[in-house]
Amino acid sequence: MDDLASIKERTEQLRAEINHHNYRYYVLDSPEISDAEYDELMRELKQLEEQHPQFLTSDSPTQRVGAAPVEAFGVVEHPLPLLSLGNTFSSQELRAWYTRTSKLAEGKHFNFAGEHKIDGLAVALTYVNGQLTTGATRGDGFRGENITQNLRTIRSIPLSVPKEAPARFEVRGEVFLPKAGFNKLNQERAEEGMPLFANPRNAAAGSVRQLDPRITVKRPLDIYIYMLGYAEGKATPPTHWETMEYLKSLGFKVNPNNRLLTSIEQVEEYHHTWVEKRGSLPYEADGIVVKVDSLDLQRQLGNIGHEPRWATAYKFPAIQGTTRLIDIGISVGRTGTLNPYAILEPVSVGGVTIKQAALHNEDDIRRKDIRIGDTVIVQRAGEVIPQVVGPVKSKRSGQEEIFTMPSHCPVCGAKVIRPKDEVMSYCTNAACPAQIQERLEHFVSRGGMDIRGIGESISATLLKEGLVKDVADLYDLHNKYDQLVKLGKMADKSVTNMFNAIEKSKDRPLSRVIFALGILHIGEEMAELLAKHFGSIDKLANASREELLSIPTVGPKLADSIAAFFRQEKNLAIIERLRKAGVCLEEEAVKPKELPLAGQEFVITGRLETFTRQEAEAQVKALGGSTGSSVTRKTTYLVVGAEPGSKLARAQELGTKLLTEEEFLRLLRQK
Repeated sequence: MDDLASIKERTEQLRAEINHHNYRYYVLDSPEISDAEYDELMRELKQLEEQHPQFLTSDSPTQRVGAAPVEAFGVVEHPLPLLSLGNTFSSQELRAWYTRTSKLAEGKHFNFAGEHKIDGLAVALTYVNGQLTTGATRGDGFRGENITQNLRTIRSIPLSVPKEAPARFEVRGEVFLPKAGFNKLNQERAEEGMPLFANPRNAAAGSVRQLDPRITVKRPLDIYIYMLGYAEGKATPPTHWETMEYLKSLGFKVNPNNRLLTSIEQVEEYHHTWVEKRGSLPYEADGIVVKVDSLDLQRQLGNIGHEPRWATAYKFPAIQGTTRLIDIGISVGRTGTLNPYAILEPVSVGGVTIKQAALHNEDDIRRKDIRIGDTVIVQRAGEVIPQVVGPVKSKRSGQEEIFTMPSHCPVCGAKVIRPKDEVMSYCTNAACPAQIQERLEHFVSRGGMDIRGIGESISATLLKEGLVKDVADLYDLHNKYDQLVKLGKMADKSVTNMFNAIEKSKDRPLSRVIFALGILHIGEEMAELLAKHFGSIDKLANASREELLSIPTVGPKLADSIAAFFRQEKNLAIIERLRKAGVCLEEEAVKPKELPLAGQEFVITGRLETFTRQEAEAQVKALGGSTGSSVTRKTTYLVVGAEPGSKLARAQELGTKLLTEEEFLRLLRQK
């Protein structure tokens, strides 16, 4: 495409096509194309927009991710207050609310809308001339935080709406983290030694209130729109139910479990149904919301204080039980995390027999003062995994035992460490049977040794059949050709391709090997830094703590993790076998002082167009420079992107040298 008109037409076509597939995937849960095809469309659009920025629009799908961190949240005034709901906890209380509402309605019959009360974060989204302009939290009901950039990363929120929408309108919805995403997020945080989120609501709230939208975009947040706040310039339907159908037609995601109910008896039946089925929901819900359907009647009923008279929350009963904590067991995670769990006398909670429950970590056990032998409160509350709420201290006999984390791994017997300032303890043995499959999958991953043909299923089979016991065994598989073919899992050609991929992996650079070993806290960027600094796996293994700490960006946590890994004889044995197999374990080291940006500190402010801030900082570090989060007298350069923050004024005050993004790129290329 040579002419600008055809390029503009193609970008518009791509945006429309991608928005269509976003709607099919994130709203309707009915995708029409594969992830690879979707990625190819995004790649083409991003390339065209980079080459022709005059055709880039604020509502483009490419603008959902990679925005620069905001300097601080601004305040948004809500034109109409975001009210909180009153609660009812029993059929009698619900009937009392209905009686009061009927009297105020002067005996007129009215319908209800029944919705799930999702445990998330209420937000208000404002659209002007078809574009999402503002996204805000509830705040105090009158003023909320401006979290527009973060909300733009949620793919079920449309960035633009059809032309037939009102010129200016606001919708309100609940941002939430699905159960599966919550459990995965907590698992990842546990493996990284980070504090766990207490519940999905806290996780969702913490995610949308990140100062860096690039953190938000990594979390699988979703939203259901639950009402129209206001609309200007166009008439909207007269009932809440019809309004929700109208918003659905504009592309908003509306909960499919909503129901139109014609009597208070149907409301009670709706509530009862979901009390029984709440555990099957993909999100946390703590009740239903009952709304008067007629919008005219809603306005007539009005509010009392901060609560609407026309709606109430009918809460689900708590699902709890008490039982005896027989013991505290330990499971070992992928990165060697020791995860305590409660072993319970079987107890029926909400119709489900519970024998085990989550305890999160050692600090959580200490904080709650949970002891072996205690009578404990166990709660489901819709959670996929039951949790121990706490002990019933009044029932203690004095025979209860205080829990202590084992000093050696309960699976392999290796030494257990708990790094300073972390909540998790770790097994230090890379060959621990409890860790090996996950470690094997990490080793062969694209960021690691990139051995194609060994996925989750093949890894599990290799381990189950005893063909592989650790990652070094992969390089002996060529001697087990007949056994592999007899398994029936792989054809002759697949086995041959796998052998070729294993052979190619021997030439991967040292940085890939360091990353593939799965040393705690070492990511791809840090692996590159360590490879350049030491030049060989042996020098890294023999490095003292002081030498490790002398490297920029290496802190005590990482230094202790590296030292602990290389103290394990089993880990050293794996490395020796990799050496004998011909895996590359050394390369020419680059001394930090010899790197072109050595001794120079860079700080970045504003939005960069060429790459993300993280990518820019990685390039600086790769050339020997360092990066900072604030401008000080030690700062060499401030890189100034679009919409810079307060760092620019500070740099001008100190006389720090400023670089435009173009000048920054030129500097990197010259080096």
